[in-house]
This record gives sequence, structure tokens and C-alpha cells, in this order.
Amino acid sequence: MARTLASRTRNYRVEWRLFLMFFVLSVLYTARAVSYASFPKENPTFLKQKEVGRSSQADSSQRLENPVIPGDFADPSIIRQGKVYYATGTSSEWAPHFPLFKSTDMLHWQQIGYVLPKTPAWAKASFWAPELFYHNGTYYAYYVARKKSDGLSCIGVATSKDPAAGFTDRGILLAFGKEAIDPFVLEENGQLYITWKAYGLDQRPIEILGSRLSADGLHLEGEPFTLLRDEQKKGLEGQCLVKHGTYYYLFYSLGNCCGRDCSYQVEVARSATLRGPYTRFTNNPILAETDNWKCTGHGTVVRSEEGKDFLLYHAYSKTGDVYTGRQGMLGEVVWDNPTGWPTIQPMGKKVASSTSKNLRDEFSTALLSYAWQWDFRHSQPTWTITKGTLSLAGQAAVDNPSGTALTVRPLTDTYAIATEVVERNAALKGLVLYGDADQAVGIGVRNSAVEVWAVKNKKRTVLHETAVGAGQPVQVKMVVVKGYQCRFFWRESGKTWRELPTGSAYYNADFLPPWDRCPRPGLLHQGAATDPARFSFFEILYQ
Repeated sequence: MARTLASRTRNYRVEWRLFLMFFVLSVLYTARAVSYASFPKENPTFLKQKEVGRSSQADSSQRLENPVIPGDFADPSIIRQGKVYYATGTSSEWAPHFPLFKSTDMLHWQQIGYVLPKTPAWAKASFWAPELFYHNGTYYAYYVARKKSDGLSCIGVATSKDPAAGFTDRGILLAFGKEAIDPFVLEENGQLYITWKAYGLDQRPIEILGSRLSADGLHLEGEPFTLLRDEQKKGLEGQCLVKHGTYYYLFYSLGNCCGRDCSYQVEVARSATLRGPYTRFTNNPILAETDNWKCTGHGTVVRSEEGKDFLLYHAYSKTGDVYTGRQGMLGEVVWDNPTGWPTIQPMGKKVASSTSKNLRDEFSTALLSYAWQWDFRHSQPTWTITKGTLSLAGQAAVDNPSGTALTVRPLTDTYAIATEVVERNAALKGLVLYGDADQAVGIGVRNSAVEVWAVKNKKRTVLHETAVGAGQPVQVKMVVVKGYQCRFFWRESGKTWRELPTGSAYYNADFLPPWDRCPRPGLLHQGAATDPARFSFFEILYQ
């Protein structure tokens, strides 16, 4: 009996221990399941990337992204000085040139002006791919523009002691062959270097070239050298260089950069020395098309104060497509410990998905808001702001059938814009969706009539016209859906909106986008400078 009791006691102890072990394991399993369940949707993909060394192209297609600088912001460049980040991007044919933003966390950005408020005397068009750099107390902006003298793209440079105060242009730094574009500058052991894309307009393969720079960053020294060559002729541009560990990593873009047929991707190569030779990553590309974004490319890597690397790059939204342009995206550069190769982990839900911000300008100050830009090739706008009224006129070029447009970057592809015309005269005054001087559509007031008009392939057509009463201010509105489906409305102040039909449910403006930028909504004046347009507000509301 004693042995039986002792045996039972031992059995109870074993069973109790087993129960405790089972209970602990259950708690751990439940906690792990809850932890996995709390991850964002992209996390299983990230885990899978980690298991294969973060090098799978298939995995990269599942990443979740949101733009940190929404709207048309191509070829972005970013630097950090202390706790402040600065970023700029391509402005193409819009002036002022190269919008300038600042941030303290890379997720929330505020525009503080433009790199070049005025067009340099030597340049005429195509303001592309600016690159910011800081050295010995001076900020530099290396940029691309076409020369007035021969139309060739070359690299200029501007400097500043305070980016918020603007930059001073220092002229052409580099003219090379048929074009020199996409500058990137770095420092190695106290020596400055510049790299650029060459031979893009030649029959020979494209090359990424480099050269030493003078200590003041304003002159080339020595002979150019080759970093990478596009032997397969797939395209090669938009490069930046990062030193990590014992290697120099060359990030670059290949494919077609722009428009509906774009095919941009980001690849990486590395070398033990700056001058090469560079070995391409066998698991390229490291950024490619996803479910929601396409044509990722042309970025700059910046190191945070905590020592982490981040890539600011651009991509087209598959929803907004060419109607919202190439938007500013952010991803962390994750370095794989065993191999040393990088992958890009986009910020995903760390960036607010509702990045769109409505804009209402009531012209309350004498200075024009930084939001506004214009097509400097085809018009020279003039404006004054007095007592809450914007007076807009200007001189349109002879080959410009659309008029003088002040425009803003659309942040999504669906929105409504509205304004109030406070004075009647013979000029057309109102709203515009502007692709280029020869591709635009809008609604405006001329004398005692409201008209809907379009310019397509340089030919101007009035789509609808109606008479309005004399004396009262007239408000006009455009509703834009998917970037190209346009409807037009008008009303006298305080009354109900009336739609002006165009023969179908909406006017199809899908012909508007230029190849390298998106159409822009804004205000328009067409007519004599002696008959200015006067507006009491402008508003854009995102749906």
C-alpha cells in the first residue's frame, strides 16, 4: 500500500510537471501567434525575404509603399545636415526650378522654396535630376539643364550658405559630348568626385563616368574614368554611391524612365575601390514593380543620425499613373550581414496613407505661395496680390494657344478645383488642367459668358458656352476623376452649381500628359495684359 501511494505520488508529480510544461508552451505559442497577427500585412513577405538573405525579386513585389513627397517629384536627391534633411527633385519645364523641401524625420516634409527661383541666363529648358551636397559650410546643387547656345544637356552648379535663402547659380560645370546628365557628388579621403551619365545619345553603350572635383566643388580636375558600362544596352542612369564596410556600392536605374511605357528598375553593383571594377549583384533588381507602384528608380541614399541608410527614390502609382507623375518614395537600405549586399525595405505603414492635403489659397499675403509654378518656356506671367485678390496676366509666346497658367502639383488623380472671378473683361479668366502649351483644357469667364474650352494638338476649340448675368462675381469649378475625366461647373456667388455639358458624361482629357511630367491644375489668363484676371481664391479638394 505504501509503495502504491508512493507510486501515485510520483505519477502526480510527473503529471503536474507535464501540465506546467504544456501550459507554458501554450502561453508562448499564443503570444507568438498574437505577435504575428499584429504585424502589418507585408510582414510575412519580409520574413520570407529574411530567410533567403533578403535578395528575392519575387518578394520585393509584395512590399507596401506610400509616398513621403506625393505628386510629381522625380529624380529626388536628399542630404542631412545635423538634424535637418533637405530634398529636391526634377522640375523639368516648370519654373521656379527644383522645389526644395526640408524635414526632421524624412516622413513629413515642408516646402521651403526653390533651388533656382530664377532661370539661369545660360539655360533654356529641361531642368532635371538635381543633386544636393554639403561641404565645408556650403550647400551645393548640381543640376541638369539645356544650354541656350546649342540645346545640349549639361551639368550646372549653384551654391548657398542657407538653403532656405535660395542658391546662387555658378554656371556650367560640365559639358561632355552630346549630353551630360544625372550628377552625383561624393567625397573620398578629402577628395571630391562627381559622377554622371554619358553617351546616352550616342550609338555606343552608355557609361557612368567619374572625375575629380576641385576643393571648392566648382571645377573638374583630371581625366574622366569609367565606373560602369551598359554593355547590354538596357539603359543606365540615376546613379548614387555609398561606402559600406569595405565596398563602394553603386545604385543605378535601368530601363525607360518616364511615361506610360516606363520600365525603370533599381540595381546595385559594388567594388573594393571607388574607380572599380564594379560587380553587379546577381539578384538584381533590388527595386521593381509592385502591386501598386511601377517604374521605381533614380534615388539618393542618406545616412540618418542613428547610422541607418535610407533611399529616397521615385515611382509611378498604378492608380494615378502619369496623371500624378513620379512620386517621392522612401525605403530603408537593409544590409545583409553574411553577403554585404543591400535590399530596400520601404517604409510602408510608417508613412501616413492620407498624404494628400487640400489646398486653399486666399491670397492673404503679397507673396505668391511656393505651391505655384508655370511653364516658363511658353509664357511670362505677371501678378500682384492686393487685399486678398490675385491679379494675373502675362505675355504668352506666339506658339502658345492656351494662355498663361499658374499651376500646382496634383497629389492624387481625383480632385475638384474652384475659383472666383471677381472682374469681367475681354480676357478669358478661370481654371485650367495644363499639360503643355499645346495640350490643355479648362473653364473660364470672358465678358458676360462662361466657356469650356480645350487645346488639343495646338488647335483651340470652345466646347460649350453660356451667358451669365452682369455685375456679379462668377465661380467656376472643374471635377477631375482618374486624372483625365473632366466635368465643368459654374455659379454666381452663393447659388447652386450648374454643369456645362460637353456631349458625354465627361470630357476625355487623356491626351494631356507630356512624356516626363504630369498635367497640372491651376489658374489661367488668356488675353491682353491690360485685361488681367482677378481671383479671390483658389481651392483644390482631394476626393
